[in-house]
Amino acid sequence: MRWENLTDGPARDRTRDAALFGTDVVTTRTFDTPEFSGITFHEIRARSIINRVPGASRMPFEWTVNPYRGCTHACVYCFARKTHSYLDLDTGIGFDTQIVVKVNAPELLRRQLASRRWHGDHIAMGTNVDCYQRAEGRYRLMPGIISALTDHTNPFSILTKGTLILRDLDLLCRAAAVTDIGISVSVGFTDHELWRTVEPGTPAPERRLDVVRTLSDHGIGCGVLMAPVIPFLGDHPDQLRATVRAIAASGATSVTPLVLHLRPGAREWFMAWLGQHHPYLVGRYERLYAEGAYAPKWYQRRITRQVHELAEEFGIGPSRARAARRIPVPEPEPEPVAGPTQLTLL
Repeated sequence: MRWENLTDGPARDRTRDAALFGTDVVTTRTFDTPEFSGITFHEIRARSIINRVPGASRMPFEWTVNPYRGCTHACVYCFARKTHSYLDLDTGIGFDTQIVVKVNAPELLRRQLASRRWHGDHIAMGTNVDCYQRAEGRYRLMPGIISALTDHTNPFSILTKGTLILRDLDLLCRAAAVTDIGISVSVGFTDHELWRTVEPGTPAPERRLDVVRTLSDHGIGCGVLMAPVIPFLGDHPDQLRATVRAIAASGATSVTPLVLHLRPGAREWFMAWLGQHHPYLVGRYERLYAEGAYAPKWYQRRITRQVHELAEEFGIGPSRARAARRIPVPEPEPEPVAGPTQLTLL
């Protein structure tokens, strides 16, 4: 496997060894517990933890932190599958079961945040693989990461499907008191049959919406990324209505739809799954995604319009780009005054 850019050890001569590292810089572990059955963890010491997003990316942020590679959520559509091929790891089952853990992520992040070269820009997490996947329950990297960001009052956001984020609720409240934070939960649909087949390692959709509700109850506004909307399987008007209704009931501050996209690595795995579970849809998908990784603009616009109309009906609106939520600091109640008072909208 290729471990360059992930380890503290010096890279070997590329011409001689194609940047391959020996097993001495990687600790490989398996755990004899039901929740980690069949999963292998590769513990490495990263050289850098704050990553710049490529300029050509569609992402609305510039910097990310990813303490893991690979994801036990095993979502068949996950666009991050391709990243496993960079390490000569399989993008199918290997992505679901071969998890790279950057065990020094919290200490390394703290060091990089203290560097004079770092200017306190927003850092996004959970945008490649989920930082609250099951592995986080054992390795507990996120408390140290959140604490480092809080101590440096560095703004950040987290996107997750994991209910484990509630373990760090107190840390998130502390962070929100001193810097801008944004929390989003991913819920593309509430259909249980679809969930069990395409997101087999994730908490149920209603459990994720419980996360939204709990965060809101503690003063942390939480948006929902309604992703992915899966063509012909999760895009029926009744399905969209049920999902947006549930999102609104959870107290979400926003709902942002995102249609399924199939990048190389994910495309092959998803199409194989589709051929096994819904073979009658293979031809329709080949036509819909004939031009590349993204569904046609007309289809994306149709889904976005439907979701936004439903969101308006149920009292929630689309999120603003780069919007971060912050717990408001309570202001002292004003002294009563005599005479009429003009009301203002803040």
